[in-house]
Amino acid sequence: MPSDTLREQLLDFHAGYSRCIAADELEAWPEMFTAECHYRVTTAENEREGHAAGLIYANSRAMLRDRISALRHANIYERQRYRHLTGSPYLLGSDAGSARCETPFLVLRIVQDDATSLYASGVYRDEFARDGERLLLKSRVVVCDSRRVDTLMAIPL
Repeated sequence: MPSDTLREQLLDFHAGYSRCIAADELEAWPEMFTAECHYRVTTAENEREGHAAGLIYANSRAMLRDRISALRHANIYERQRYRHLTGSPYLLGSDAGSARCETPFLVLRIVQDDATSLYASGVYRDEFARDGERLLLKSRVVVCDSRRVDTLMAIPL
C-alpha cells in the first residue's frame, strides 16, 4: 500500500477517534480496537524506566467496554468533556496487514462553569491491524509528558 494512502487512513482514524470522545460517543470507542488489544496510559518517566503499570490498563475490547459501562453507570465524577488535538502521525513501519506510528497529542478539558484547561500532552504509540479497509488499534500506549496526571481520569485519552 502506498504510504500516502496509509497516512491518509491514519489521519482519518485519529480524526474519528478524537471526534468519538469529544462528541461523548464513548460506546463507539472500544470498537476502534481489535478484540485482543493493549491500551495503557502512562507517563514518559515510567515508560523510560520500563515500568509496565499504567494509570489505565486494558488488554481486550471487553475491558474497554467495561470501562465505558462503569463510566456511564457506576462512577461519580465532575461532568467534563475532552477535546483532542493531534499532530501528524509519524509512520515507524508498515506491511500489508499492520502499521506502527507515533502521534503527538494535546487534550483540553472542558468543565461546565470553569475555564478550559490543558489536561494532558504526550504521544500515542500505536500498532494498527488492518480489518479489510479499516484500521483498528492492536495497541495504544498513551505516554503523557508530565508525571502530574489526574488520578481520577474518567474519560479515555
